[in-house]
Amino acid sequence: MCGTCHTPHTSSGTQDRAHYLEGAPLWLNPTMPISDWPLRAPRLAGQPSGTDAEVVTLLTTGIWKDGKPLRAPMPQFRMTKEDAEAVVAYLRSLSNAVGQ
Repeated sequence: MCGTCHTPHTSSGTQDRAHYLEGAPLWLNPTMPISDWPLRAPRLAGQPSGTDAEVVTLLTTGIWKDGKPLRAPMPQFRMTKEDAEAVVAYLRSLSNAVGQ
């Protein structure tokens, strides 16, 4: 499901697979204004914006490296450590397949 927000969409609304998980303008909007609502979903492919340990902590606790929960609309994951480590390894592996 990560690609839903973290991959740009074409003009027809489909995911632009040539830029899979490279970050994208956020297409979700709150029904009421939220002051810190994100405008972009960050790049995940190749170089997530944290260390492996920080991303594992995020995926197992929902807490980011600044000690705060992620902002909506990002889900608050509670993966096992093993699953989170596998996700990190997968994201890092995309650096060879996706331009930076």
